[in-house]
Amino acid sequence: MTRPVRIVLFLVAAAGVALCYLGAVFGLPELGTPVHPYRDQAVAAAVARSTANVVSAINYDQRALDTLGEETIVLGSVVGAAALLRPTGKERKGTVRDADETLPSVALLGYLLLPVTLLVGANLVLHGQLTPGGGFQGGVVLGTAIHLIYLTGRYQALDRVRPLAVFTAGEALGTTLFAALGLVGVATGAGFLANVLPAGVWGSLLSAGTVPLLNIAVGVEVASGVVVLLTKFLDQALRIVGTE
Repeated sequence: MTRPVRIVLFLVAAAGVALCYLGAVFGLPELGTPVHPYRDQAVAAAVARSTANVVSAINYDQRALDTLGEETIVLGSVVGAAALLRPTGKERKGTVRDADETLPSVALLGYLLLPVTLLVGANLVLHGQLTPGGGFQGGVVLGTAIHLIYLTGRYQALDRVRPLAVFTAGEALGTTLFAALGLVGVATGAGFLANVLPAGVWGSLLSAGTVPLLNIAVGVEVASGVVVLLTKFLDQALRIVGTE
């Protein structure tokens, strides 16, 4: 394909995107008016599925396919970063010893905050359909909570509680579970990622159909991805040394 042809194709495609964008912008309701059709439909759909957190209803029910795309982007980003941080031919992995001296106050704070932070992360994931939070937010908290052990100066202990192979598998497992739940909707004839489970009782833990399960799948993927990513960065900073 010659350069002039590529330019023509780009201009045609850009013109089409621009027309669609302008049509969408000029079709929006005026700012400051009480007319909000998307809000009204989104809230009504969330209430119909007993999802108290409307944001989670949008992310994991009404637009779950978009969330699957975002989850795949996170997976691809972690894989790409891990590949870039691999030791080169002139590098090797050394041994990291525990810190010789750690401030007692910092070590105490790390030990005290670890269980609290893990509970907060689990709460954000498991109650994402009820209160602000969800798999993405809770996954980040869970993935970083483990690394509070590093603040205590116990790098060897950190290595023991975050086996890289387990979290690498967990990252793939979370994405696979999300897609598998989507196929359940296909199997029932409702469509990919359709919310086909019983809605349950408003405000209860077992409500919102598939939303809590999708939250857990995202939480597993994000938490595992954060652990893998931080492991690679810490290895690059503390463990990988040059051979020359």
